[in-house]
Amino acid sequence: MIYPSLSAGLAQLQALATFIDKGSNNATFIFYDSNKPANTSTAADNAAKLVTLNLPDPCIKSVESDHIELHPSDSGTVIKTGTAKWARLFNGEGSVVADFVVGTDISLANTNLVVGGTLNITSIKLYPNIGS
Repeated sequence: MIYPSLSAGLAQLQALATFIDKGSNNATFIFYDSNKPANTSTAADNAAKLVTLNLPDPCIKSVESDHIELHPSDSGTVIKTGTAKWARLFNGEGSVVADFVVGTDISLANTNLVVGGTLNITSIKLYPNIGS
């Protein structure tokens, strides 16, 4: 694996934010209660969908010394009771950006979601993978 410098990694993340904003709709995080697929090419199980959260456009809030921060999501209404196991980020044209494991890549105050409840993401920070 190639590890970029910190400044190159931050530039990559800024380009990623531009890709997230691509399209006429808002980017979305969708949380699921199924097991995460092996890769982003595998379709998510729509029956496992728990809640959809929209990001504002533009999504980028700031570029910091070691990460970029995205604006918080809106609040979404939970459509099915279940335990959030993973989330998929789609850009504004509906293309998959990335998958995130809840508890590893995304922290939620409560992973047990109840139909009719709400969820939002208040802090979204993306760090470049520059090795250790």
